[in-house]
Amino acid sequence: MSRVIDSILIPTDDSEGAIAGAKYGIALASRTDADVHVLSVVEAGAEADELDDGPLSTLEANAQEATETVAQLAREFDDELDVTTTVERGTPFQSIREYAHRRGIDVIAIGTKGRSGLEWVLLGSVTENVLRTARTPVLAVPPDADIAVIDDVAFGDMLLPTDGSEGAAIATEWGIALATLLDSMVHSVYSVEANAFGGAQDPRELLDVLERRGEEALETVRERARSADVSVSGSIASGAPATVITEYATDRDVDLIVMGTSGRTGIGQWFLGSVAENVVRQTTVPVFCVPVSAASP
Repeated sequence: MSRVIDSILIPTDDSEGAIAGAKYGIALASRTDADVHVLSVVEAGAEADELDDGPLSTLEANAQEATETVAQLAREFDDELDVTTTVERGTPFQSIREYAHRRGIDVIAIGTKGRSGLEWVLLGSVTENVLRTARTPVLAVPPDADIAVIDDVAFGDMLLPTDGSEGAAIATEWGIALATLLDSMVHSVYSVEANAFGGAQDPRELLDVLERRGEEALETVRERARSADVSVSGSIASGAPATVITEYATDRDVDLIVMGTSGRTGIGQWFLGSVAENVVRQTTVPVFCVPVSAASP
């Protein structure tokens, strides 16, 4: 099998949330022997454009310091990692997306909470826009997933939700490939939410149809896992998909969720599917978000 990940981009604004994302990005890079790119973006908006070189130079110096903090973390954890640091001016999510495209980045690792204000804006809106527009997978790390040291980052148990859609199929390919590289156990779940379809059909008949569809989707994951010699379990659960996924991840002490950003109700790359969006917002577990546009691993 060809390597899945050759390069990882870690955006930073030196906030606690950004450092949490960096720790997971560094751990993943070390486990996959990937190059690390660290990027800090100085947002030059209407007010910043009117500043003279002095204040902007200070902001850029602070941004450079932020990248060096992450670079030092990476080198101290694994001195064989190839680390590149860059500071740019621009709109943060656009700069992140364009850097990833220019450099052929395979994964963007980013915290889901960052610094706000004139100097830097990294998360909240920035991460959400990166998730909506990036053409490569994004590892979104919530603040509650932060660990004291990078050695504590684990990838032993991976949750791979499925709804049988094209987006889920692409995420499954990435999930199985990652599980092979990281020696992970794969858990797959399919959520049945019969009441979402209203009362136009007999509830029992509809439930049977949804459960059959779920078993077919789970069997697809099982077959791909078995062919890659990856341990896998699958189950059907009742409830809203985002709730099922977040509760399953918590109850089973999952280390990583791998899921597509567009499913059966998705409307394309520029609008993050509501399920993936809600999972990223609600979970305390890192989420590896795979867009439909992501190249097969």
